[in-house]
Amino acid sequence: MKKIFTVLMLAFFVFNVVAQKKDIYNPNADAAADIEATLKKAKAEHKFVLLQGGGNWCKWCIEFHRFCTADAEIDSIINKNFIWYHLNYSKENQNDALFAKYGYPQRFGFPVFIILNEKGERIHTQNSEYLEDGKSSYSKKKVIDFLNAWNPEALKAENYK
Repeated sequence: MKKIFTVLMLAFFVFNVVAQKKDIYNPNADAAADIEATLKKAKAEHKFVLLQGGGNWCKWCIEFHRFCTADAEIDSIINKNFIWYHLNYSKENQNDALFAKYGYPQRFGFPVFIILNEKGERIHTQNSEYLEDGKSSYSKKKVIDFLNAWNPEALKAENYK
């Protein structure tokens, strides 16, 4: 009886984990069209675009998304300053033309972050390795510093006169 209960509990746990897994990248998306729509929204809201290149296969990509959305301060900074888009890179769809357009950021590994201004110009590419904190997650301070260094307010010329 104890073995049956253990097996049922394990099955329930596995089912819940699988059911909660939510893909954040869409290999079937028309990423070029999505980014154009994202740019229009960013321009209307006076924000920049935060492209997160990676795939559902990448544990660090999933962890960055989880880390940022689970932290109220980081989530707030992103929502205030950026429109966040997850640019897929996988065996199903590598989005070669877009990654080429943005200067082959995959050379840094995944996830990789590309900041676009309201005009769609790439203004920064960030290697995620520099945002890590150890071997399992990210540094809150490093992520906040990165986001604050590349938001629209930080790049206003009048702030430096």
